[in-house]
Amino acid sequence: MNIRILIADDHGVLRAGLRALLNAEEEIEVVGEAADGVEAVRLVETLKPDIVLMDISMPGMNGLEATRLIRERAPDTRVLILSVHEDETLLQEAIRAGAAGYIIKRAVELELLSAIRAVWRGDIYVHPSLTGALLRGLNLGASTSPHATDSSIERLTPREKEVLRLIALGYTNQQIADELHISVRTVETHRANITSKLGMRSRARLVRYAREHGLID
Repeated sequence: MNIRILIADDHGVLRAGLRALLNAEEEIEVVGEAADGVEAVRLVETLKPDIVLMDISMPGMNGLEATRLIRERAPDTRVLILSVHEDETLLQEAIRAGAAGYIIKRAVELELLSAIRAVWRGDIYVHPSLTGALLRGLNLGASTSPHATDSSIERLTPREKEVLRLIALGYTNQQIADELHISVRTVETHRANITSKLGMRSRARLVRYAREHGLID
């Protein structure tokens, strides 16, 4: 039985390299490619792949947002995050979003193939350098209260408050980056820090929190 893969990455050269690598394996079949998160979600609903190789940083809808939607709409499809960042916060946020694995793009070919097979079997795969971060993230998730305390706003940095305000106003990551003159990658890091500190993932809860603490009218 073939492992059916969808590749989601905004770099065409990388997609081509992954496709060539994966199609060389007898039991793996690349069934589609997406250049952004919106296209990835649409193709998952159409093609119903077993696994999505999901770039975490893409224009428009990023990999974390796409992962959440895919897990809601196609729970049988598993997501393996691809990232250049060995970042504990991003790993924790990816697991919370429903990803089944997190692998660094510099990983050797055999490691990527092992990760795909592990995720297909139903296991969680994390790049070895981040295994400790995964355990810390699980502990954090178990201890997080469903409602942030009033003092939690004091744990946010001024920049995180700015990002939270823009999230609550409906800005995309790219729009936030343009507004604050920072990179999308930096926005993603701030966003992950905010959700981690507040224990909130849904935009509706973040909007309510921002309103209750005077960040928006």
